[in-house]
Amino acid sequence: MLKDIRSQVRQVLLITLGLNVLALLIKVVVGWKTGSLSLLADALHSVTDSANNILGLVANQFASPEPDREHPYGHQKFDAIGALGIAAFLGLACFEIVSSSVERLTSGGDPLTVEFQDLWILLIVLGINIFVAFYERGVGQRIGSGILVADAKHTMSDIWVTIMVLGGLLGVMLGYPLLDVVLAFPVAILVFYSGWEVIKDNLPWLVDEMAIAPEAIHNTVMEVPGVINCHDIASRGVVGRQVFIEMHLIVDAIDVATSHEITEAVEDHLERKYHPVRVLIHVEPPDYQSDQITFQP
Repeated sequence: MLKDIRSQVRQVLLITLGLNVLALLIKVVVGWKTGSLSLLADALHSVTDSANNILGLVANQFASPEPDREHPYGHQKFDAIGALGIAAFLGLACFEIVSSSVERLTSGGDPLTVEFQDLWILLIVLGINIFVAFYERGVGQRIGSGILVADAKHTMSDIWVTIMVLGGLLGVMLGYPLLDVVLAFPVAILVFYSGWEVIKDNLPWLVDEMAIAPEAIHNTVMEVPGVINCHDIASRGVVGRQVFIEMHLIVDAIDVATSHEITEAVEDHLERKYHPVRVLIHVEPPDYQSDQITFQP
């Protein structure tokens, strides 16, 4: 039976939205006060954090695992679509950071004024980012939410961004103002890498990439009494979130009732190992032969 985790995801996203807005306000105030390019770039990154949370709330609303007439395979791909939206926001943030850095290098800018109290305030932001990242990732992994795990990766990049910003502001205080601009580039690289990780984690779900090796499914099915062989095995989805499995099954039975009992046992066996799964089985008679475990290129 599929578990609807949307209420848990919604609660986490609302909590992180509030914390991200607080971090954004702190960065804007300190960035405006100091004139730090890297901090203002980090503030832009925090804008995408809040936008990601809102996007996640919208996607989560539609990501019901239960099928209906228009969506007989459920709605969970909305979760992956929301995660790709997060990747798009990360790409936008990366572009803005790089373009602002190049402009500052070529045209110069007003001198920066940094005080020790500004650094202490940013340590509060760093603490918020650390809490949000580990909170989201922990809950996301426990309940199997792709959008929470994706947003946690985004926030993990915030941690490194904030550390670099602190380093840049410290360099300004020590008489190296260019360090603030230079550190904006590795910030952009970290942001881009976070977006790539999100795409890599969610694209297989959207393009129906193989979820489980057909050989592994074959070995599992062959453990069920009454099964002679299985072939033309296909799977898609994400293990732990939702997997769809199809196969042709050769059973040691010639009557419908016994064949049905064997297929039910196969479905139960796969459910216990790869929960949650939906299995579609085409039954074939004992004398049918095929050695094609899965589809060949």
